[in-house]
Parts: sequence; structure tokens; C-alpha cells
Amino acid sequence: MKTYFNFKYMAIATVFAASSLSLTSCDDFLDLKPTGTFTEEQLDDSSIEGLMASAYAGLEAHFFGNNESFAGPITNWVFDVRSDDALKGGGDITMEQYIHQLEVSNVTSDNAVALDKWRNNYYAISRVHKAMNAIENSNIANKATYLGELKLLRAYFYFDLIRIFKQVPYFTENEDPNGKRADEYTRDQIFSFIKQDLVDAYSVLPEEQSQAGRFNKYVAAAVMAKVSAFTSNWSDVETYANYVIASNKYDFYDNYGDMSKIEFNNKKESVMAVQFSTANNNAHINWSNLLNTTYSEGALFGTGDDFFLGSQNLVDAFATDNNGLPYLDGSDHYVKTTENGDGNYDGNVDPRLDFTVGRLGMPFRGHTYNKKWCRAYDIYGEYSGKKGLIDPSSPDMVQGFPWGASALNYCIIRYSDIVLLKAEALIEQNKQLDEARTLINDVRKKAQRSIDGNYTPQDLDPFNANYNVGLYPSEGWTQEYARKAVRMERRLELAMEGNRWFDLLRWNTAVSTVNAYMQSEQRYHTYYAGNSISEDELYFSVPYEEVNNSNGLYK
Repeated sequence: MKTYFNFKYMAIATVFAASSLSLTSCDDFLDLKPTGTFTEEQLDDSSIEGLMASAYAGLEAHFFGNNESFAGPITNWVFDVRSDDALKGGGDITMEQYIHQLEVSNVTSDNAVALDKWRNNYYAISRVHKAMNAIENSNIANKATYLGELKLLRAYFYFDLIRIFKQVPYFTENEDPNGKRADEYTRDQIFSFIKQDLVDAYSVLPEEQSQAGRFNKYVAAAVMAKVSAFTSNWSDVETYANYVIASNKYDFYDNYGDMSKIEFNNKKESVMAVQFSTANNNAHINWSNLLNTTYSEGALFGTGDDFFLGSQNLVDAFATDNNGLPYLDGSDHYVKTTENGDGNYDGNVDPRLDFTVGRLGMPFRGHTYNKKWCRAYDIYGEYSGKKGLIDPSSPDMVQGFPWGASALNYCIIRYSDIVLLKAEALIEQNKQLDEARTLINDVRKKAQRSIDGNYTPQDLDPFNANYNVGLYPSEGWTQEYARKAVRMERRLELAMEGNRWFDLLRWNTAVSTVNAYMQSEQRYHTYYAGNSISEDELYFSVPYEEVNNSNGLYK
């Protein structure tokens, strides 16, 4: 008889009792709770599903408590704060100081984001490995499918780590993590391990899964497209993005606001999503984004912490010319409501702006956004984030604490992301540029049809804002211009969804972009003055606490 035990991670992590994850609306799956050990004879369908639920629970990033979820979120919003897209927000710059450090590129070695992102991901990997060991040594049916899902989970967690940390220890389910050094493998080697897991997963996973949120082969293809884009392997990006697109399983939302509706969970653009729920006493809500709920007029709907606001630089990026196209020449086009929100909205804008951030006097999920929604207007301004927040008066939203909690899923990968990655791959290979333009325009067509005054809850005001979205013409569509267009489209379409910082990293433009941003943004937020970022600050080192606990293993 064999018995399978939890690993114990010393310098990396200490595995704890597994918890269940809301992956589907079926109560029996929600309530699965795996025990600490399994014998071979005990590995029945229920215990296997419990192990799988525990492994998927790693996507919740809520192992230790609320603060650790804020600091090491699965949504990666804290890394958008490192970019030119977002401000930390909250009550003042001293609140959650560790995130402010990322905002101004002055990160100390004991930063909580580094530690908790490291711990959350390695705890998640430990759960994956526990499930893999049990399943690999069993005689259960569908073993290959289960292992494919687990390899995909492991690949994603390692990918998340390697694009944040300069060096990470890598080990499989068959290796003892104790003594594993962060410099044992190069970054290229770790990327190759990640890609091999994704190839294996794609080859065995089914096209359909019976439970919402469980990974199919196209999730593997989508993650492979993202990984390949980060490593500039454009041929693979094209290949795997094609797999997702040609599957015909996904499509664009009819309206951009659909992504913020619970009824669209796991539909249309949802390729890879973390499944959240208000069941089980709110155990499985999106704790990662809990700080980001706007004040929502305080006493009217409850309150929020109002972290994660859009920058003026981001808002200005939504300006469009007379043809409805964004400005790609680097010129400055100021987009601002009046301070009192009295309806003065001059200039053309892309409607996605008002689906992304709150603007004074404009609708916010059917309500009028005003200064009462802004926790620290004098410091951070008005642009509270909208994505990930449903109508604050909806009965589907938890009233009171936890502020802003609902059953809205978080899409790690949306279909639009994959379409734009394919367009980028074609542009970087300088081939089929017309097809790339069509793909980009397909994304822009969704923005066009989202200008709908009858859509509820209302986020746009077509009577006061000059919404104008045009399509790119064939004239002047060179590789250089197309590259600017697709990069801008990614910023507009995916704004404040945890992609911008990683896009800047893979384009090798993070230093120049962020330094220029800090120079311009200090006009509105003086705390940026005197700050800058350098090449050696782009990736985190091994967290200070892990170095101290490693008995000399890490330096």
C-alpha cells in the first residue's frame, strides 16, 4: 500500500491543508474538501476531484489572509501600477506603502508584493504537485486529462513567476524542492520547461469540459500564445493563437460592458477565467481585487477602499482624431472632465474609456459618478477603476464588508487578447499585414457597437461625450505603423486588466515608457517627482525573507 503526503517546502513554502474552489455552480463540487493524505485504495472519483479542486484553488491566491491576497494578487493589478496605466489609490501614499513603492519604482528588498507573489505561487504549485503525485500513482480513468490540467496549472504559475522575478527555483512533482537553487536553471531553460508542460497539456486535454472553469486544450493554446509572445517566438504565437481562434468556441462580446456582468461568466471572450463565488460565506470571492472597489457614495451602497485608479496618461490615450483613430505619433491630447462634472466633455474619445474608469458626471453602472465616489480626490484624482466591479446597487453584490464582492469571474485571458496577439505575431513577422489590420479592426468594431445608450447598466453617455471609433484603412499600413497600432490597441482594449506592465517588459520599452510617464504624470501627482526606473529594477530578486530562511541557499 502506498501513501501520498504533502510536500514540505522549506525556503520556498510550507504546504497547508487544502481548500475547495468554486469551479462550477454544482454544489457537490463546491463542497469537496480533500484530506491531508490518500492511500492508493482511497483514490476514488470524489477524492480525485477534491485534489483537483485544491489545485485549481491556487488561482484564488487567498491562502494566508486578505493582505497577502492584496499584495500577491492573481489579477496582477499591482503590476499595472508599475506601468503608465494606473495609480495605487487608497487614502494616501502611505497606505499599503509596498504598492506605492512599485508605483514610483523605489522597491525595497522586503517588499510585500515580492514575498506574497512568491509564496502564493509556490503554495499553488505545491498543491498541483500533490495532486499529480497521487494521480500518477493511481489506476483511475482519465488520468491523462487530469494530469494535462495540472501541467497547465503548473505552467501558468511558473510563467507568472518568471515574468516577475529574475530567477526562480524550478522543480517538478518528482523532485524534492529542498535545496533547489534559484540559479540552477537559466530563464531560457525555465521557459522551455513551461512550454513543454503546455505542449503536453494541449495534446491530451479535451476540446470541452463538463464543468465550467475546467481547462480545455484551447486554454493551453492561449497560455502558450502568451508565453511565446513573452519570449518573442512569433511563429508559435501565430500557431497557438490560430488554434484558439479556429476552435470557434470563443467570440467577441456584443458590448464591451458584458465583461462586467455575472451572466457572462464563462461566455464569449472568457478563455481562461478564475471562478469566483459568494457561496460558502464569501470564502471564494475575488480577494485579490477587494481593495479596488470605489467608494460608491459611501452610505448609499456601502464603502470601498478605492485603490487602483487610472492615470491621466491612460485616460489621454483614449483620445481619437476626426477619423476615430488613436494618436500614434506621441502627441499629447488631454482628456478631462470639468472638476465639478458639469458635462463639459470636449474632444473625441474611444468609448472604452468610460467602461474602464469613472469620470465625473458620467454614468457608472447606471449611477452618476461624482466626487463622493473618490476617496482621495486631491491626491489621486477621479479615475476609479470600473473593470471587475458590477453595479454597486445590484443584489448580486455583497452589501457591506467585503466591499464590492460578487460572483464575477476574473478573466486571466480574454479572446480579444489572443486575437491581438495573432495580429502582433503577423506584424512582427512582416507578413499578412492586411489580415493583421482586419484582426485589429475586429476588436475596434466591438468598441463601435458598444456606443449604445440603451445598454444597461449604463456606463456611456452618448449625448455628452463625443465617442468616435474608426477602423484602420489600408493606406499607410506599413509594418512600423501597424506595430504602433497593435500596441496601442492592446493598451486600450486590455487597460487595467493586468497586462500592460508585462507588455512593456516583452517589448523592451518599460524603462523608456515609465520614465517618460513619470515626467509627465507628476504634473497631476507630485509624488512621481524625482523618481525613475532602470533596467536592473525591472525584475524582482528573491524575496528578502526567503533569503533569510534559506540557510545560505539564496543570496
